[in-house]
Amino acid sequence: MCALEMARDGLLVPAAAETAQTQAQASSAAKKKTTSLRSWISLDHDGQGTVLDLDKHAIIRRVQIHARDLRLLDPLLSYPSTILGREKVIVLNLEHIKAIITADEVLLRDPLDDNVLPVVEELQRRLPPSSANFNGQGEEEDASGVQKDGETDDENEFPFEFRALEVALEGICSFLDAQTRQLEAAAYPALDELTSKISSRNLDRVRKLKSAMTRLTNRVQKVRDELEQLLDDDDDMADLYLSRKMVGTSPVSDSGAPNWSLASPTITIGSKVSRTSRASAATTVEDENDVEELEMLLEAYFMQIDGTLNKLTTLREYIDDTEDYINIQLDNHRNQLIQLELFLSSGTVCLSMCSLVAAIFGMNIPYTWNDGHEYVFKWVIIVTGMVCASLFLLIMSYAQHKGLVGS
Repeated sequence: MCALEMARDGLLVPAAAETAQTQAQASSAAKKKTTSLRSWISLDHDGQGTVLDLDKHAIIRRVQIHARDLRLLDPLLSYPSTILGREKVIVLNLEHIKAIITADEVLLRDPLDDNVLPVVEELQRRLPPSSANFNGQGEEEDASGVQKDGETDDENEFPFEFRALEVALEGICSFLDAQTRQLEAAAYPALDELTSKISSRNLDRVRKLKSAMTRLTNRVQKVRDELEQLLDDDDDMADLYLSRKMVGTSPVSDSGAPNWSLASPTITIGSKVSRTSRASAATTVEDENDVEELEMLLEAYFMQIDGTLNKLTTLREYIDDTEDYINIQLDNHRNQLIQLELFLSSGTVCLSMCSLVAAIFGMNIPYTWNDGHEYVFKWVIIVTGMVCASLFLLIMSYAQHKGLVGS
């Protein structure tokens, strides 16, 4: 009986240990899966938002993006500001704005962040097309007129991806400009105070402001360089036309070449279709090379970010001028100290002559020339003082003549 109980205990102990190990592995896997999930918000054409918790594999499957492009949006990795145009998406990494834009939705990372919330609200306000209600203009117009108006509105309607891109660019430019104005409001009074009073406290305050200005300048410069690089390359700008690429990949017409074996009316229709297809193809090629719409959009925000960079450059120049002024003041104080040292050294040389005379007369050497002269000590003091004063004036005159001291 004891042997059976011991055997049963020996079987139960490994089973319990295996069960505990399995539970620990499941808990670790669940914890790892939870930590790998990231908060995203999905915004559609109408600006309707849906908060999602997705991992990188779900994002890759959802928008068909490469893992190396998704890595640009990882906040744990340091990547410069980037605007990438891929086959079906636009990848945005602009400071705190990390988004993936497709032709029909926007995925924005960390939507609950304080800096991202204004961007989400602006996207919800501006993503719905402004020409959504154009077809209620009146029933008295004929069908052709309504169709022409609809075509015109479709042509003038800003593509969805550009509306999202515009909101992101406006958000980052406004954010950097606000930080620049805040830095200016703190820097200029600190620099003026340092100019009026040079102290360790003021110097440390200006040093911190200068470091913050340098970091902010680098961030603004990265955004500006990215926009400038896009403006310099028409192919990169053409890659951002997601709607155009979707239209280009869709078939223009289900009918192929004209069927010459049919009757003549069909031949005529086939010829018209062929001419229409060729015209559509030519228009598509022309549209692919036309990036004027996006170029105007990027130029507007390039000018804004360039203005922010000019503000920071002006602030840097003001800091450099203040440093030059402080160095001039320090050089002036140093020159005054050198002049004071020259005065003291000259006075010390002259007084050392009096000490020399006193030392000579203090020697215990017998002499007889003092016999019968009761006022010799007085004349020695007067003559020695006059000689020392003359020597001091001579040294000062020489220093002034050489420009060593001020007039």
